[in-house]
Amino acid sequence: MASPLKDPQIAKKLVESLQGDLRSLSAEGKRKYPHVKEASEQIQLKLRTICTKSEDVMSGLVPASAEIIQPFVMGCDTKNPKIVQLCLTSVQKLISHEAISVTAADNILGMLWNLMEAGLEELKLLQTAIILITTNSVVQHDSLAKALVLCFRLHFTKDSTTINTAAATIKHLVSCVFERVVTEDKVPLQASTSEVSLEELKNHSKTPPHSLRPCAGDAYLLFQDLCQLVNADQPFWLVGMTEMTRTFGLELLEAVLTAFPQIFLQHKEFSFQLKEKVCPLVIKLFSPSLKYRQGMPPPPSPTPVERPFFPIVMRLLRIVCALIKHYYCILVTECEIFLSLLVKFLDSEKPNWQRCLALEVLHKLSVQPDLLRSFTQSYDMKLHSTKIFRDIVNGVGTYIQSQFMNPSLSTTTTGNKTPDTHGTPPALVGGLPVGGGVTPQAAFMYRGVWIPIVFTVPAGQARPTYLEMLDKVDPPTIADGYGLSLAFYCLLEVVKSVRILVQGEPVNENQSQTSSIKKNISAEERGLDEELINSSWCGLLAALSLLLDASTDESATEAVLKSMKMFGELCGELEMTTPRDAFITALCKASLPPHYTLTILNSTAAAQNPGLQSKDHSRSSSQDLASLATESVERSQVVAVGTPLPTASLPAGAHQGPVMLTAKNIQCMRSLLSVAHCNGGVLGTAWHLVLTTLQHLVWILGLKPSAGGSLKASQQISDSSNAVITTAVMSDLPVLASMLSRLFESSQYLDEVALHHLIDALCKLSSESMELAYTNRVLYFSWDAEPSLFAVAKLLETGLVNLHRVEVLWRPVTNHLLEVCQHPHQGMRCWGAEAVTTMVKAALSHKYDTELHQNVKLQSMILGPLQELSYIPQADIRQRQLECVLQVLHNNGDKLVHGWPLILGVIGALNNDQGEKLIQTAFQSLQLVVTDYLPIIPCVYLQNCVEVAAKFGLQNRELNISLTAIGLLWNISDFFYQNRQRIESELAAAQSREPGSDVPGGEVPPFDALWMSLYVKQGELCVDQRPAVRKSAGQTLFSTISAHGGLLQTNTWKKVVWQVLFPLLENVQKLSSTASNVKDEAATGNILIHHSRDTAEKQWAETCVLSLAGVARTFNAKRKVLQTIGDFPRAWSLLLEYIETNAMCNNAEVSLAALKSFQEILQMSGDPKDKSDDLLTLMKPPSEVVMSRSEDTSKALPRSSSEDSDLDLALWTAAWKVWLNIGTSATKPPPSPGGKAPDRGVYVPSQAFLTALIQTFPPLFEHIKTRFVAADLQKLSSVLKTALCVPVHGDASPFIIPSFPDVTTTPLQEASLAAMEVLIKAVQSGPESMQSMYPDIFDQLLTFVEFGVRVPKFGQLEAKAFGAVKGPQVDWVTMNFVPFAEKSVEMVVNLYGVSAKHPVVVQAHVLQKIIQTFRLPLSYKYTCPSPSTWVLVINSLLTVLGVGLPVARKQGAAFQDMWGELARTLEDFLFPKQPSPSTLSMEDFQRDEAIDCKVIQMIRDDILSYSSTIPADFVKQIMKLLNRGSIHSTSSDSFIGQ
Repeated sequence: MASPLKDPQIAKKLVESLQGDLRSLSAEGKRKYPHVKEASEQIQLKLRTICTKSEDVMSGLVPASAEIIQPFVMGCDTKNPKIVQLCLTSVQKLISHEAISVTAADNILGMLWNLMEAGLEELKLLQTAIILITTNSVVQHDSLAKALVLCFRLHFTKDSTTINTAAATIKHLVSCVFERVVTEDKVPLQASTSEVSLEELKNHSKTPPHSLRPCAGDAYLLFQDLCQLVNADQPFWLVGMTEMTRTFGLELLEAVLTAFPQIFLQHKEFSFQLKEKVCPLVIKLFSPSLKYRQGMPPPPSPTPVERPFFPIVMRLLRIVCALIKHYYCILVTECEIFLSLLVKFLDSEKPNWQRCLALEVLHKLSVQPDLLRSFTQSYDMKLHSTKIFRDIVNGVGTYIQSQFMNPSLSTTTTGNKTPDTHGTPPALVGGLPVGGGVTPQAAFMYRGVWIPIVFTVPAGQARPTYLEMLDKVDPPTIADGYGLSLAFYCLLEVVKSVRILVQGEPVNENQSQTSSIKKNISAEERGLDEELINSSWCGLLAALSLLLDASTDESATEAVLKSMKMFGELCGELEMTTPRDAFITALCKASLPPHYTLTILNSTAAAQNPGLQSKDHSRSSSQDLASLATESVERSQVVAVGTPLPTASLPAGAHQGPVMLTAKNIQCMRSLLSVAHCNGGVLGTAWHLVLTTLQHLVWILGLKPSAGGSLKASQQISDSSNAVITTAVMSDLPVLASMLSRLFESSQYLDEVALHHLIDALCKLSSESMELAYTNRVLYFSWDAEPSLFAVAKLLETGLVNLHRVEVLWRPVTNHLLEVCQHPHQGMRCWGAEAVTTMVKAALSHKYDTELHQNVKLQSMILGPLQELSYIPQADIRQRQLECVLQVLHNNGDKLVHGWPLILGVIGALNNDQGEKLIQTAFQSLQLVVTDYLPIIPCVYLQNCVEVAAKFGLQNRELNISLTAIGLLWNISDFFYQNRQRIESELAAAQSREPGSDVPGGEVPPFDALWMSLYVKQGELCVDQRPAVRKSAGQTLFSTISAHGGLLQTNTWKKVVWQVLFPLLENVQKLSSTASNVKDEAATGNILIHHSRDTAEKQWAETCVLSLAGVARTFNAKRKVLQTIGDFPRAWSLLLEYIETNAMCNNAEVSLAALKSFQEILQMSGDPKDKSDDLLTLMKPPSEVVMSRSEDTSKALPRSSSEDSDLDLALWTAAWKVWLNIGTSATKPPPSPGGKAPDRGVYVPSQAFLTALIQTFPPLFEHIKTRFVAADLQKLSSVLKTALCVPVHGDASPFIIPSFPDVTTTPLQEASLAAMEVLIKAVQSGPESMQSMYPDIFDQLLTFVEFGVRVPKFGQLEAKAFGAVKGPQVDWVTMNFVPFAEKSVEMVVNLYGVSAKHPVVVQAHVLQKIIQTFRLPLSYKYTCPSPSTWVLVINSLLTVLGVGLPVARKQGAAFQDMWGELARTLEDFLFPKQPSPSTLSMEDFQRDEAIDCKVIQMIRDDILSYSSTIPADFVKQIMKLLNRGSIHSTSSDSFIGQ
C-alpha cells in the first residue's frame, strides 16, 4: 500500500476534510471569534492554492503545516469546548497523516500545554499526545520531554479516568521512546560516533552523552530522569514535573527493563545507568524490608524501623526479577546481592506476603535453566563467593520445613483443620466441609499440620499471583497453603532445570528420562554439572523427602517421586554416588512402612551423608513409632498388612507385630521400580538399596518366586507370610510382579559394568538371606519358615535375559547360586539348584553367534556349574541336577559335542551314599546316552561312557541297575566293534592333532586303549561284593574278549593279560580267601538260597570258577597271539600257578574247576560245553572279520602233534610240574593228630576232582612224553596209587560207588586205567629209553591188581569196605576195586604178551612179580571179594605162563627165583586154605574142577614136558603137588556122591 504522502487520493480526502473542518470552525467563530473565522478562511484559500499548484498535495501541506494549524491553535485558545474539540480533531487528522512539520509540532505542543493548564479536554489531550509522538519522530528532544511532562502532569490530576488514561499513555509513550532507539539502531551509522566518556555519564545534565544518536539520547535522558524521580530527586530533562509517585516510577522502570534489554546491553551508556542508578536505587528501597522483623520487638534506635510497603516491595521484586532475568551478564555482582536478598526474604521473620513474593520471583527464576547455570558458574563454583544456588534451594527447603514446624508463623490455621485421609469416605473425614461424593482436597500433612495445595502450575511456567497485584496498596491476605504450594512447584522446577542443564532439553515430553549424559563434555562442563548437583542435592533431598512424607495427594506424591527419580538419575549418570544413594535411600524409605525406616536404610543414609540429618526430617529413634505409623495411615489408605522380613541387623524380637503398607507405599514402590528399570545403568552400588527394599516389599505383599524367577501372589495365606491384601491392591499385585520382572528383563540393555553391579547386589542380598537362614534367629524364624528367595529368583531372571552375553555374567551368577545350593535350608538350596539347572538348560538352548558346539570354551563354562552340583551331598540337589541332565540330553544332546565329558561326569558322579531314586534317575540318563547318542559322541569321549557305565555297575544300592549297567558295557563293546573303522580313524586323527590331549592311547593305539579301558572296568566289576554282579560281569568280560579280542594288537594283548586277566585272578583269589563261611541272615533276608551258595565263601567260589575258566579259555583261544608276546612264559607260569593254587583249594567246586581249566589249556576238555568256541558260536561275527583276525577260532583247538612240536617244551614241563604238585598235594593223606584217626571234618578230595586230575594226564603227557623219564613215571605212579586210595564220604557213596549186581569201574578208576594205557602205548612205540619203563609199568598195574583183594587204606582215615555200608551213617567208604583190579589183570596179561621177551622185562623178573601178585587172589580163591577175580587171575596166569615159560626155559639164569614162586602159587591155588563154600552150586563146582584140570594140564604140557630145562627142585615140588592132588581128589568124592 502507498504511503499517505504519496497517495494522491488520501491527500485529496485529507484536504477536503480539513476544508470541511475549517468551514465548521469559521461558522462556529463567526460571532464570538472573528479572528478565528478570518484565519480559517485564509487557510481554506491556502489549501486550494496548494491543490492547484501540484498534484503532490502532501509535499505542499508539510511546509505549510505551521500555517495550516494556526486557525486550530487559535480555536483552542478560545477555550470553547465545542471549538476545542473541533480543533483537536482536525489537528489529530494532520498528525495521523504525517502532514506536520517540526514547527507545527511545537505549536501543537504549546496548544496542548495551554489546554492542560486550563484543565480542558484532558483525555483528548492525551490522545493527541499519543498520536503526535507515536506517528513519527518529529517530536524529539525538549519537545518530547515537554510532551512527556504534559502526560505526567495529567496523571496527577484528580480525575481517576484521566489518571488511569494518563498512566497508560505514559507507559505507551515511554515504550515508544525506547522503540525509536531500537529502530534507530537498525539504521547503519554514516559516521563514527565519539567514545563513551564515563565522566560525562557521571555528570548528570539535560543533554545526552555525545556518543548517543538522537533517539538514544532522548531515551537516555528519559531513563535518567525516571531514576531521579523514583529516588525523589529533581529531573534534569523532564522540566515542569511537579509530582511523581514512586510506585508509578518503579512500574515504568520495570516496563522499560523488561521490554528493551537489548538497548541496555548494546549501549554502554544505558548499562552505566543500570549499575549506577537502578541497582543502588533498588538496594536502597529494599532497606525497610531487610530491617523489619515480624513479631520481633523494635530495636533500641532513635528512629523507628520503617515497615515494608507492599506496593514498593512488590515492584522492586519485579524489577529485581527483570534485572536478574535480562541483565545478569552485566550485573553479576549486583545480582548476587539481589539473590541473597531474595533468600533472606524467605526467613520466617519476614511477613508472609513478602515471603510469598520472594517465592514467586524464585519460581520465575527456577524455570529458566540458563539462569541457574549462570548462578552456579558465577557464585557456587567460585572459591570465595556466596553459594547462591545452594542458598536458594536450601532457603526454599527451609521455608517448606518452617510451614510444618512453625505453623503459627504461617497463615495456616490448624485449629479448624483435621487431617484429610486420601481414599477415606468423605463423610468420615471429620472437620472438613465435604459431603457425599466430594473428593478430598490435595494437601500435605505432617505432625498434625494440614496444608492444602491451592493451585497447580503447568511444568516450565511461572504464574505469579501477588507480583501481578499492581493495584493493591495494602498487603494481600495470603491464601492457606499458597506459600507451600509455590515452594513445592519451585523445587520441582529446580529439579527439572537441573536435568535440562545436565542432560539437555528433551525433544518432547514423552522422551525417556534416561537419555544419556551429553557425550564428550569438557572438564569445565563436567565441573558445572557436578556443582549443580552438589549445591542442590542436600536441600532438595530434605525438602522433597518431607513433602513426600507429608503428601496426601496421589498426583502431588507422583510429582515428588518424579523429581526424586530424576535427580537420582542425574547423580547416577554423573557418577556421584553419595547423592545418588541418598535419593535412592529416600525412595526406599518411602516405599516401606514407618518401622522399616528405622531398621534397614538409616545406617546407609547416615553413612552416605552425615550432615544431612540436620536438615532431613527423617524419623529419629526417639520418636514414637506408633504415632508415626498412625499418621502415615491417616495420610494414605492401608492396602496390605503383612509380616516383616527378618534382617540380621535387628535385635531379636524387634519384628513381632504385622506391618502395614499404604497406597503411597505402593506408589513409591512403583516409582522405585521405575527408577531401577529406567536407570539401572547408573545405579551402581545403589542396586543393593533398591533390591533390599523390593525384597522386603515383596515379602510383605506375599509374592513368591515361581518358574523362571518371576513372582506370583501366593494363592493361599501361609503361616510364613500372614499377608492380608485388600481388594484395592490385589489387582495390582500381578502388575507389580510384572514390573519386577520387566525390571530384571531390562537388565539385558545395561552395559557390562552396570550388569555386574546388579549381579553383585543380588548376590549380596542373597548372601544376607543365606546368613539369616544360617543363624536361625530365635523368636521369629525357624527352619520351618521359608527364607526370602527374592534374590535367588531374580538372579535367575537376570541370567536368563542376559544369555546373549553369557560370558559376562555366568561365573559370578552361577558361583553364587552354587553357594546357595549348599545351604542347609532345603527350600533355599532347592531354589538355588532350580536356578542353576534352569540357567544351564536355557544357556544350552540359546542361539549364539557362534554355534555352541563349535565353542568348546563356552560350552564347558555353561556345563561347569552343572558339574559342580555333583560335589553337593544333599539328595534333593543331585536329583534336580540329574533331572536337568536328562532334559539336556533330550533337548540338546545332539549339540553337546565337547560337553560330553562334563555331562558324563555328572551322570557318573554317584556314590553308595546316594539313594535309589538318585541312582535310577542318573541311570536313565546313561541309558539314553548309550542307546541314542553313542554314534554322535566324539570318539575321544567314548572312554568316559565306559567309565560311567562301570560306575553304575559298581554301585551297591540297586542290584538291577548294576546288572543292567553290565549289559550296557556289552552294548558299548558291540558299538565299538560295529563302528571300529570310524572310531579307529577318528581316534588316530585326534591323537595326531593333539598329541597331549586326553585321547586314549600311549603304548598302544588309541582304539586298543579304548578296548583296554572297557576290559579294565569289566575286570573291576568281576570282583564286586555282590555275586550276581560278579557272575554277570565275568560272563560279559570273557564274552567280550572272545567276541572282539581279535581286533586287538599284540602289544594290547600283553596289557590285557597283565592289567586285566591276572589282576582279576589275583583279586578274586585274595577276596575269596577272606570271605566269610558263615551264613549271613541279614544279607539274604527271607530269600531262599541254595545251600551251595548260602555263604560268601561259596559265592566267591563260583566267582573263582568263572574267572579261572574264562582266563583259561582266553589263553586257549588266543594261544597264537599270546605266544608272540615277549613274556608269555611268565604269563603261562603264572596261570599254572593260579591253577595249582585253586586246584589245591579245599573247596571242591573251585578245585575241580581249576582242573577243568587245566584241561582247557591242554585243549582236551571232555565236556563240549566247556569248549572255548561256545561263545563264538553263539555270537558269530561277520565272516570278513573272522578272516581279518590274527587267528581263527577254528584253529584254536589243534589236535595234531605236529603243531604241538612248535610249543616250547619248557612250558609243558612247567605244566607237568604243576600237575604233579596238584596230584601230590591233593592225594596226600590227612595227618592224624596224636596218632588217632582224623575226624570227619578233614578235607578229602572228591572223586570228581581226582578223576579230572587223572584225566588231565593223557593230554599233558602228549606234550611231555619226549622228556618223560622213569622218575616221572614213579611220581605219576605215586599219584595214581594214592588217588585210587581216597575213600568216598558216606553221604556221597550211593551216587558214586556202583551197586550190585551192576559192578563196574568208577570214573576215577577208568581214568587211571586210561592214563596207564596212554603210557603203555607211548612206551611200546617209544624209543629204547622209554621201553626201559616196562618194569615200572608192570609194578603199577600189579599194584592195581592187589587192590582187588586187599583194599588200600588212605593214611589213618578209617573207612568201611564196599558192601558193608548199610545206611548213610558211615563217614567214609572204600571204593570197590574188583572191576578195576580185573581190568588191570587183563592189561598185565596183554602187556606181558607183547613185552615178555624184552630184556628189561626179563631182567626185572617181571614174570616172577606177576606170579607173585597173582598168588594173592589165587590163594584167597573162595574168600576173594568177588568170585570172578580168582577165575580171571588163574586164567590170566595160565595165559602169562604160556608166554613166559618158553622165555624162562631159554633164559634160565634170569628166572631162577621164579620157579619156586610159581610152585607156591600153584600149590596155594590147587589147595586153598579155605574150602569151597557149602552153598556152591553143582555148575560152579564143575567149573572150578575144570579150571583145576586146566592147571594140571598146563603142568603136564608146559612144565613136565620140559623138565630137563627146568630146575629139578621145581620139578620135585610139582610132583609133590600132583601127588597131593591125587590124594585130595580121592577125599573129595564125597561131594560127588552127594
